[in-house]
Amino acid sequence: MSLVINHNMMAMNASRNLNASYGSLATSTRRLSSGLRVGTAADDAAGLAIRELMRSEISSIHQGVRNANDAISMIQTADGALQVIDEKLVRMKELAMQAATGTYNSDQRLIIDSEYQAMASEVSRIANSTDFNGIYLLNGNLSGQISDHEGTVLAPSGPIKIHFGTGNDSSEDYYYIAIQTATASGLGLGHAAGTKVAADGSALSFAQANAGKTVSTQGMAQTAMDAINQAIISKDKIRANLGSLQNRLENTITNLQIQAENLQAAESRISDVDVATEMTEFVRQQILTQSAVAMLAQANSLPRMAMQLIGG
Repeated sequence: MSLVINHNMMAMNASRNLNASYGSLATSTRRLSSGLRVGTAADDAAGLAIRELMRSEISSIHQGVRNANDAISMIQTADGALQVIDEKLVRMKELAMQAATGTYNSDQRLIIDSEYQAMASEVSRIANSTDFNGIYLLNGNLSGQISDHEGTVLAPSGPIKIHFGTGNDSSEDYYYIAIQTATASGLGLGHAAGTKVAADGSALSFAQANAGKTVSTQGMAQTAMDAINQAIISKDKIRANLGSLQNRLENTITNLQIQAENLQAAESRISDVDVATEMTEFVRQQILTQSAVAMLAQANSLPRMAMQLIGG
């Protein structure tokens, strides 16, 4: 290499190496300070795209867990109200038993019936007022087969859709929760209960057709006991269905949490920096940077040798 003044090639080479080492040192500093191996698209374009997809899945799964927990809270609200209704039904059966015996007269049965009707009214009040976040649970609004609880109407009705999956195209992504009515009339009790008909279409006696409406007579009280038993069975079916759904949702939450944990581990392997490896690279680039600075200083002093030949 010739000794020249206009172009100091050694200094240019040292400067280029310094820029490269300093840039790598800055990258290592950014990774170590942020904890991320992939901080920009330039770090790993494919890895960044995969990571962002994983992050969206993880966020969706976490929201699915919250949705499922909200559904469990809703089920527990309904079950708590049904537990109180159960107490009222037990008292109604006790009153029917009391009125069914012949040791009471008509006036006394009317007094018993007064409490019986009060219990029926309280059952209806509880069923009509039990709500979760503005959704009424026991008034029959969530019963039926076709669900409008999918955001298509302003006043939805039918089974409520609990969405916890990351998609919306299969039954694995959601459950439908249907809750039958638990009002007194829906259970066939009290003055508001409808007239009963035989399953085979045969004629029923007056007491049988109006079973459960009142206990004001001994005969009506006797038939009311069967109606109350059926009401208790209907109520228990609702609670059993809610309990099984709660168990399913709890299992779903466990599965979603495991799924989110494994996705988080995969995302971490793509995104997070290996501190030990990156620290080794940081030290290497630091040494190269210091060496390049030292060599650049030496290279910048080389043109002075030309001045000695000129006689300066």
